[in-house]
Amino acid sequence: MSLKISTKQLEGVTVVHCNGRIVFGEEAANLREQVKNLLTTQKNIVLNLGGVSYIDSGGLGTLVGLYTSARAAGGDIKLANLTQRVGDQLQITKLVTVFEVFDSEEKAVSSFGATAKA
Repeated sequence: MSLKISTKQLEGVTVVHCNGRIVFGEEAANLREQVKNLLTTQKNIVLNLGGVSYIDSGGLGTLVGLYTSARAAGGDIKLANLTQRVGDQLQITKLVTVFEVFDSEEKAVSSFGATAKA
């Protein structure tokens, strides 16, 4: 299944919904392109990965690259609604120590408000 990407605004934060597989090739390239375009106007982004059935090393690399780009632009990317499989992969690769991960997109969006006030 190809990756379907949709976006919405929630409390001034852009939420990117991903459905399908984030794998090396067209899927990862499309995600990278869309999020990098968003970073030109939005600094804070939540990736809702609740619909992601599979992510490979190329997909993980894409997430890390987007995180680095967001931080360089003065923003941040947080992850929400990880499936068991994606969560396990982030644990195994120790990427859970890099990304802030939340159970829901609402909690992830609220965390931006908390850091902005701090």
